[in-house]
Amino acid sequence: MSMSATMKATRKEWIGLAVIALPCLLYSMDLTILNLALPAISADLHPSASQILWIVDIYGFMVSGWLITMGTLGDIIGRRKLLLIGAALFGLASIAAAFSDSAAMLITMRALLGVAGATVAPSTLSLIRNMFHDDKERTFAISIWITSYSVGGVLGPLAGGLLLEHYHWSAAFLAGVPIMLLLLVTGPYLLPEYRNPDAQRLDIPSTLLSITSILSLVYALKSTAEHGMSILAAAVLGAGVILGLVFLRRQRHIPVPMLDLKLFRSRSFTLYLAAYMLCFFCMFAVFVFLYQYVQLVCGLTPLESGVYTLPAFILSIVGSLGVSHMLRWFSVRTLMVGGLLMATTGVVLLLFAGADGDIALVVTAQSFLVFGITPFAALATDSIVGSAPAERSGAAAALSETCAELGGAIGIAVLGSLGMIVYRTQVMAHHGLPAATAHSLNEAMAVAKTVEEPLASSIRTISSAAFTEALQTIAAVATALLGLCAIVIYFTSKRTTSMSMDVVEQHE
Repeated sequence: MSMSATMKATRKEWIGLAVIALPCLLYSMDLTILNLALPAISADLHPSASQILWIVDIYGFMVSGWLITMGTLGDIIGRRKLLLIGAALFGLASIAAAFSDSAAMLITMRALLGVAGATVAPSTLSLIRNMFHDDKERTFAISIWITSYSVGGVLGPLAGGLLLEHYHWSAAFLAGVPIMLLLLVTGPYLLPEYRNPDAQRLDIPSTLLSITSILSLVYALKSTAEHGMSILAAAVLGAGVILGLVFLRRQRHIPVPMLDLKLFRSRSFTLYLAAYMLCFFCMFAVFVFLYQYVQLVCGLTPLESGVYTLPAFILSIVGSLGVSHMLRWFSVRTLMVGGLLMATTGVVLLLFAGADGDIALVVTAQSFLVFGITPFAALATDSIVGSAPAERSGAAAALSETCAELGGAIGIAVLGSLGMIVYRTQVMAHHGLPAATAHSLNEAMAVAKTVEEPLASSIRTISSAAFTEALQTIAAVATALLGLCAIVIYFTSKRTTSMSMDVVEQHE
């Protein structure tokens, strides 16, 4: 009998999985909860416009930049130890952030929270890789892992809204401290320790190259998405690419690389990693425009928008948790391709979005998109981590999450810029409108409130139609890319019901 057939998880592993899900949920909540606290923070700390952007963005920047380093560090010192160190740092930084008395201090604490948050994904995912050896159990465990992120994304705005309605903005940061304390208390008893027995010291030059290259790329891409390409953004982007190439070259020549490029000799590993990145490329851009469409074109409040996302949220849980059960009847390839085609159907529906705001169509499209992507994400993540040797699973987990972060950032920059070009072109085709109308839909709606009729109605009608066309353009590109991804996976993947059989190849 194979190892996967005999080494079934015990109650301890399943309880440990619940513990692992806690920091993942908190990580996702922290990405969204701050947006609600910004008005109160601005009134209290009086940050400049630039400081407000750094308060929001620095967390994601640091997570992206430190993922690969933390994944490798976990392989060296132990995944459980890394997770517990990250939990302690996260708790302390949260407390310090809650009592920040200046914008600079809050930005610094948010940066530390990002470094601590970067320990979560690689350490928890690699722990799952070592706790669940049975293929179907590991797929189900990863589905729960993904679901915890989804739950956190939904709970973030709801919990944030409730806390901020009754308490000071610092409560948004303090809310996560008890969760991290629970992890610190239970983790040593419920989570196994695992490290690479042959691991050597962390290569400092590789660490610096990895962090600076990824931070540079993410900063340049986000800056381009928000403000358009500038000389500074182009220079930072070029520096990031050069540093990344130097990093890759170094990995080929040092005895124990931080990023084992031999992993890419596995065709399945490379294929699923590229598909995973491409899906986030499409999804991030689509959702950025979709959320604006719901609030500014359909005219819903943030709370109403959240309520209308509940069907998609429920389906995301069903899709991620149900994938391990569906493997009893369908092959991995069938489920992955079927999920991608369902997601493609969702973006196809957005091609029929109207400028008058069709919330029923949006809910349907979002439900198809999320229900299709979640099983694909679970299976792709399982295949990426499962294809790496156990001693390198931390680095593989970090690589998958880095690709997701970079894919999302590139998607927002590229497709977001395309959408804004379409929007501006359509608005500028109408003469007699205020110049600010062409900057963004949000500014156009703000301008409409300051002018009298019939100009106000014209601004709302024209800008809504232009933004809807921008959304349709992004949906058309996403349709082509997701459809192409489904076709490639169908013709290059093996038909099997076992992830290990499908992806694990000889690691030379």
